[in-house]
Amino acid sequence: MNKEKRTAIFSELRRRNPNPTTELVYESPFELLIAVILSAQATDVGVNKATARLYPVARTPEAILALGADGLSEYIRTIGLFNSKAKNIIKTCRILIEEHGGEVPRTREALERLPGVGRKTANVILNTAFGEPTIAVDTHIFRVSNRTGIAPGKTPLEVERRLLRLTPEEFRKDAHHWLILHGRYVCKARRPLCGECTIEPLCEFRGKVFE
Repeated sequence: MNKEKRTAIFSELRRRNPNPTTELVYESPFELLIAVILSAQATDVGVNKATARLYPVARTPEAILALGADGLSEYIRTIGLFNSKAKNIIKTCRILIEEHGGEVPRTREALERLPGVGRKTANVILNTAFGEPTIAVDTHIFRVSNRTGIAPGKTPLEVERRLLRLTPEEFRKDAHHWLILHGRYVCKARRPLCGECTIEPLCEFRGKVFE
């Protein structure tokens, strides 16, 4: 895929959604961090339902730490792997208080040292909370990047690096959101909605479905 076609694809995605953002509900970088940790192997809808119960009670590292792992588990038990996530969140809150003054750090290195935070989560925080032009590659973005030909790669890290290198600079900050939403609602895993896709004429996928 050449630069002109990539530019046309992102231009169309921007036309359809000029101000994309995450579907996770949050009011601070800390709330986003907790929501993203919870979102591993869970839907944004499910996470939002859990945090709608949790955040009115505890929305700071200090307040969640005071709940303890067992207390926190009561609010997030509808989320997959809630016990291990609760333990990681409690450890993360303790580190935030002891090492970062209760604030979410703004570097990848510091973020990835937090329990329950990997490269993808760190990228989401850097991009969505702090506006950095990073791209977090989840299953949706990995699929869309390979299927369309925008940035094919065998691993999420390879796709991430190619996206950062090949995505025109003007689109880089919002590319994460455009691609994840496109994969979630249009370029679906089992049956892509090619007939409804406005970037279909630019897409290089050979197995397009129009029925």
